[in-house]
Order: sequence, then C-alpha cells, then structure tokens
Amino acid sequence: MSITIKLGQLAEFLGATLRGDKDKDIIGLAALEEAGPGQISFLAKPQYRKYLVDTQAAAVLLKPADADGYTGDALLVPDPYLAYARISHFFDPKPKSSAGVHPTAVIAEDAQVDPAASIGAFALIESGARIAANVTIGAHCFIGARSEIGEGGWLAPRVTLYHDVRIGKRVVIQSGAVLGGEGFGFANDKGVWQKIAQIGGVTLGDDVEIGVNTAIDRGALADTRIGNGVKLDNQIQIAHNVQIGDHTAMAACVGISGSTKIGKHCMLAGGVGLVGHIDICDGVFITGMTMVTHSITEPGSYSSGTAMQPAAEWRKSAARLRKIDDMARRLQKLEKAVETVTCADNRSSDG
Repeated sequence: MSITIKLGQLAEFLGATLRGDKDKDIIGLAALEEAGPGQISFLAKPQYRKYLVDTQAAAVLLKPADADGYTGDALLVPDPYLAYARISHFFDPKPKSSAGVHPTAVIAEDAQVDPAASIGAFALIESGARIAANVTIGAHCFIGARSEIGEGGWLAPRVTLYHDVRIGKRVVIQSGAVLGGEGFGFANDKGVWQKIAQIGGVTLGDDVEIGVNTAIDRGALADTRIGNGVKLDNQIQIAHNVQIGDHTAMAACVGISGSTKIGKHCMLAGGVGLVGHIDICDGVFITGMTMVTHSITEPGSYSSGTAMQPAAEWRKSAARLRKIDDMARRLQKLEKAVETVTCADNRSSDG
C-alpha cells in the first residue's frame, strides 16, 4: 500500500508550525540517516542531531529549539516523537480486512457476529461468543464460548481466547497470544498435587495491546483484569488473579505471579519478575531484570541485580562476594579490638 499526503496536511493534522512548502508530497517515514526525498523524519534525541545536517529527508519533525541552523523544510512541534507516532498510521502498510466471514470459518449458531466484522480463514467461534462491529479476527483464531470482543478489535492470525474472555474496544492482540488459559493452581495433599478448578475469566479494558506469545491466565475465582490502555510486549506471563491498572506498559519477558496488583501508569522494563500476592502503587518504573519480592508503596524508579561489566572484572567481583561473610566477621573483630584499645587509652588518660 502506498499513500501520498501533502506536508501542509500533516501540519494541520498535528497542529504544527509549518516551515517550508505546504504542497510538498510526503510518501513515507524514515530515520534521519536513512530518509530519502519524499520521506519525513524526526529528531527526538540529542544524539541523533549529527544526522540532521546531511539528511535527505523531505521534511523533519523538530522542536522549535532544534530548528536553528536547519535550512530544510520542517514541522515544528513540542514533541517530535509523539508527532511521529501520530502520523505513522498514515503510512502503515498493514493489509485492511473486508467485512464478512471466510467460507472456511466455523461459527456456532448462537454466536453473535456483527455484519461489519471480518472473520478470517479457519477461525472458530464457539457458542455464545459475541463479536462487535469492525472487529478483525485473523486466520486460525479460536474464540471460546461466551467470550466477547468489543468494537474495532484486531486479532492477528492464531490468537486463542478461551471461554469467558471479555475484551473492550479497539484492542490489538498479536499472533500466538493466549488469553484465559488455566491458572497454575494446585493444593498439596500429603505430597500429591490436587488440581484447583480455575473458574474465573479474563477481562480487558479498551485500547489494550498484547504482544506475540503473551499469556494471560484466567482467574481462580474472580477475573484476571487488565485496565484501559495497557500495553504488553512479547512473551509476557500474567498469572491468575493479577490486576493491572490503566495505561501501564510492560516490555518483553516480564513475569507476574498470581494475585499481584499493579497500579496505573507503571512501566516495567524487560525481564522483570514479580512474586505473587504483592501490590505495586501507581507511577512506578522498574528497570530491566529486576526481581520484585515485596510491595511497593511509593512512586519512583526501582532496580535490583548487577549491571554488566567486563568478564574479568565480574569474576573478581563474584569472588569477593563469596568472601563477604568472612570479611564481615573479620571487620567485627577489628571493630571490637579498636573499641577495646580506645577504652583502655581513655582509662589511662583519666588516671
């Protein structure tokens, strides 16, 4: 798919200050160092300013303060990265689906599918499911009994929704994601594990996005809940009964244990792990590979673990760490010896 849009139209859409030719044709987006004639680019971080002088871009999204000395066409905006995000959808080559049901799809007689929905090849929709208008369900998707997908939802091929999964409006789910699988619940009976039926479901708010191969388990009793505007990257595990607040974002390979509650507007970087039955307050940022072992009650940034260093230095640090208990004991003995000598000196001075 190709699209051509005038620079002036982009300026109007963004509410930007136009500096240059409003009738210039824009046919795509690219990074500063890779952009060619007809493409628009953006400067979001200072380290990329070195590419601005020689860029071949037809126009650049810039902050007003960064426009000094740049002679090319530009759209001046407060936040170039946000402006780039907003116009990126004009140039998205993702194929558009037509309304209708593919002849190979299988739909239960009592399922409700809006005529404006698009149901792909070999999709299976079970009894009592409800599919709203302008929903796209990709090939080989499975929609379980009584599950619901709100208006404007988009499911890539091979998405699985078990029974009783309720999804809000404009939700995007990528391939391989599984929503509503059984939570990991077992009771121990004299060394033998007895399975606990997971009778809750999964509820997603509006404008949620879920990445490739991410799993959200159904609740044991009540639903696992994902709030409005939550963004989940690839290969994330969300266990049963978890609750995630509105507009929280998580990078790849985060793992959240059961019954943990995460607040609104939080950010979890890649590989973060959280134990179960803890609460994370609103406005928390957790850096990559952090292991969260207790509740967080104050907003802010949190980290754990050891940062990368050259291998030789790391081996030395690891060796020292193994000796830390011995070093602590020696230090305590030294402190006691110093205290004894100091006390003796004080007594001598008094005498």
